[in-house]
Amino acid sequence: LAFTGITANTLGLFSSPCLTKVELRVACKGISDRDALSKPDPCVVLKMQSHGQWFEVDRTEVIRSSINPVFSKVFTVDFYFEEMQRLRFELHDISSSHNGLKEADFLGAMECTLGQIVSQRKLAKPLLKQGNAAGKSSITVMDRKEKSLSSSFVSPQDFFSKSDPFLEIFRINDDSSSSLVHRTETVMNNLNPIWKTFKVSLNTLCSGDNDRELKCIVWDWDSNGKHDFIGEFQTTFKEMRGAMDGRQVQWECINPKYQVKKKNYRNSGIVILNQCKIIKMHSFLDYIMGGCQIQFTVAIDFTASNGDPRNSCSLHYIHPYQPNEYLKALVAVGEICQDYDSDKMFPAFGFGAQIPPDFKVQVLHLQHCVYPYDVR
Repeated sequence: LAFTGITANTLGLFSSPCLTKVELRVACKGISDRDALSKPDPCVVLKMQSHGQWFEVDRTEVIRSSINPVFSKVFTVDFYFEEMQRLRFELHDISSSHNGLKEADFLGAMECTLGQIVSQRKLAKPLLKQGNAAGKSSITVMDRKEKSLSSSFVSPQDFFSKSDPFLEIFRINDDSSSSLVHRTETVMNNLNPIWKTFKVSLNTLCSGDNDRELKCIVWDWDSNGKHDFIGEFQTTFKEMRGAMDGRQVQWECINPKYQVKKKNYRNSGIVILNQCKIIKMHSFLDYIMGGCQIQFTVAIDFTASNGDPRNSCSLHYIHPYQPNEYLKALVAVGEICQDYDSDKMFPAFGFGAQIPPDFKVQVLHLQHCVYPYDVR
């Protein structure tokens, strides 16, 4: 699906020259059926807030007849540590006759900050509709910093009949579960199609483990969502790297059922990796995603150099109706840093104050006790 015609740059969302791109993957679970006769055709729309308004950034593909969709679309978002970037993920049921959101059924939404996703790596929250839980449905957003593998595949060859093939790549996790890494486009009515070159994060592909098992499945697309299994094969990123420097790597696509039943069965075709490139990107986000903890510490200057807090000319002036400049700065910085602080506790100190009973100048915990001195 295409953009709505308003790009992020024209909205003034991304103005800083210092940025890192992050990849967001989306999956939903337990979407309620609209009626007993049909399952929803879900699509997730990503929106970003700018100047108090929500603007569409991108959207996933539509997955037909699914209540637990795992979307192959990867949202690439510019990440700014110094900014509060508010995101909204909207789930819509889009019928096969149109792709417009105006006629689609709104199923629920989830709001969060990009900082929350980056710091937690995987954020799962219930979908809300008009402020209430949308049944038992939930949405999970997973983050990966962009460190890309660029690949180009040729589909299986020598099928017995023409098909509409597409390829899915799954990562096998430590607990033996599998996670969808990439789903190619469907090439209609073609035995030897060439799928488009795509990029995928190495973290997403193999969690940084070159020997991690990858499972690749080729399907024959069906409009009702019940795709026909063609064949599968196992590989690793270590094997895929053989396609670098102009070489090719190929795998036999095997259907285990045919392998047992048919004596002369060899394979259901050959999958060829034409090209593999590694694009390395390093940024400040590497530290955060590597487990670096950021702690927000506050120190207040209580010396007389700031003037009497009862005087409106002082930056420490205690205004009866609005926060002073110091409080505004603390809130602005604290809102950003809190997403990356593991315990959400902020050490708060003061210095240059005269504390009774002896009124000597000293450094103190703002709660005026040895422990705790943290403020939530």
